[in-house]
Formats: sequence, C-alpha cells, structure tokens
Amino acid sequence: MIKLCVGVESVAHLAKLQRQRRAAQKKAGNRAQSFHRTRMMPKRRQELLDGGSLYWVIKGVIQVRQQIVGLEDGAWADGRSCCMIFLQSKHHLVRPTRRRPFQGWRYLECDDAPSDLEASNAGQLAELSPKMRKELAELGLL
Repeated sequence: MIKLCVGVESVAHLAKLQRQRRAAQKKAGNRAQSFHRTRMMPKRRQELLDGGSLYWVIKGVIQVRQQIVGLEDGAWADGRSCCMIFLQSKHHLVRPTRRRPFQGWRYLECDDAPSDLEASNAGQLAELSPKMRKELAELGLL
C-alpha cells in the first residue's frame, strides 16, 4: 500500500510525530501503537496482513515503509467510521523513488515496491537532507 505523507518534511519528522502520538496514547492510559486512519477498508485486506507494508511518499518521493500489523474498523474524532491501519513502529528506509501526487491510498504491487536500503547505506542516506535525497533520486543516483 502506498500513501502520501501530507505535512511531513522528512522520515525523521514522521518518526517524531509517531513517537509523540504513542507517548500521548500511553499518557492517556491507552496502548501505545502506530496507526494511520483512512476512509475505506482495503478489499485486499488479507494480502496486506500477510507481510504487507505502508510505503510513505514524503515530498514527492517514496522514502520509507512500515509493516502493516493490523486493519480494523475505527472512528474519527467526530464519530464517522474509518479504517485503522496499525503499523509496526520500526521504519525501513527504501530506495528513494519519485511518485506523482494522488489522492487517498493505492495498492503497490510487489514488483513496483522500492527495495529496502542496506543498513550501512540507510545510515549514510539518513544523514543527507531530504532535498539532497530527492535530487539524487531524480538523477537516478539512488
């Protein structure tokens, strides 16, 4: 599954926001877990639960993925129904891949999913600014 990460500047920013949300959940006495709400429950639910991931598009580039660990019916703060996508907290940096804007989420076929970066390369890449990673990806150097 692929989703735009609207309002997020970098992988580090995404990780910080998710840490803050988990801390707030814990403080409120709830189970601390990473999740994303979306309007529709995926029809290919079982495929996503069998090792699927949510690939985040940050600033026009697929940069990171999180493994999907659960899909449940939920509700927005105003009571409208939604789908809760529960995610593993760990972030896996992937080979930066340009992606045009789109609405909602899309299925991402295995053959189209960017590969994970090796741990040694991921650390070096994480040190680069998001702008530099984007430019290198556009040039096909990553």
